[in-house]
Amino acid sequence: MKNTIPFNKPSIVGNEIKYIRDAVRQGQLAGDGVYTDKCSKHLGSLTGAKKVLLTHSCTAALEMAAMLCDLGPGDEVIMPSFTFVSTANAVVLRGATPVFVDIQPDTLNIDPIAVSTAITQKTKAIFAVHYAGFPADMDALADLAKKHGLFLIEDAAQALGSTYKGRLAGSLSDMAAFSFHETKNIISGEGGALAINRSELMERAEIIREKGTNRSQFFRGQVDKYTWVDVGSSYLPGELIAAYLYGQLEAEPAIRTRRLAVFDAYMDALTPLVATNKVTLPYTPLNCTGNGHMFYLLLDSLESRSAFIAEMKAHNIITPFHYVPLHSAPAGKRFGRAHGDLPVTQRISETLVRLPMYFDLGSDIETVIDVALNVLGNTPRGWT
Repeated sequence: MKNTIPFNKPSIVGNEIKYIRDAVRQGQLAGDGVYTDKCSKHLGSLTGAKKVLLTHSCTAALEMAAMLCDLGPGDEVIMPSFTFVSTANAVVLRGATPVFVDIQPDTLNIDPIAVSTAITQKTKAIFAVHYAGFPADMDALADLAKKHGLFLIEDAAQALGSTYKGRLAGSLSDMAAFSFHETKNIISGEGGALAINRSELMERAEIIREKGTNRSQFFRGQVDKYTWVDVGSSYLPGELIAAYLYGQLEAEPAIRTRRLAVFDAYMDALTPLVATNKVTLPYTPLNCTGNGHMFYLLLDSLESRSAFIAEMKAHNIITPFHYVPLHSAPAGKRFGRAHGDLPVTQRISETLVRLPMYFDLGSDIETVIDVALNVLGNTPRGWT
């Protein structure tokens, strides 16, 4: 029986295990130790942000961002419906309302025109998701945020190392949330970070992250004791998580180079499918650079996608679809509202399928490509 080619496989690429052993030897396993500090500093250079706080997940980073926006009942936050549930949950947990808008048909990112028509007196923030690692149209969104006095947040879970007009994802807004879940480019199993670009938010962000206490100020000698001063929760990762993550961060250039090579190989081999009008390939905006996070196909119907997934699985290749639109989900209807019909979101959610993408994919990419070409009706390379 052929080995299964998974959609994702976490990889050890450098000094991850060495650093975990070192963290144990140093005798501090709780958060904010040596490796947490190393990761935060390294992430500062990878995001261009003024301050980066490591968290136990991207979900935690989004929840912190929602607190820093002072969201509450009666407030609204505009976001794409085509995103992971954490983007909306962060808002709902503060008692505010997610307002779901449509995405652009080429980039699959939030549509600034849809955002502009969804803004009301209740709008307090815009959460922009960088889908597949390509940043959203941040200049247009920043103009809207400035005009209406709104917070602008990047859900950059997939976009570490990507750029927009020469600027790094994470430096394009008031705050940005990153993920190091095992399905991302840089991983720690679970993990995340909040990047902050407004100086007036930094001290409070530390407090929120430390259960609402001024513990960080205490350890810097700024106060003689620490106490409960604000809302917050336990958002720190442990040092073992940070140690593994630091090993990955050191190897980030090699990881990004490898994933971009896989992305380019898929693009080169599958481009002939475009002429059939049955398949659309990922679009790279001229002003952006990606990070090789994902390679997807857009098929011509839900039925075609279902058949493709089944045929690929029959060849032991796992090719999942992605998000169910939040505005159509039971909780989305209960806690949020859609602005308009969101036809692009609906079409994309029914036709998008993702191909295997991970650091150790190696020669299996040739199998994925040949089977995909065969399933989609083109003559694969080397088949007789």
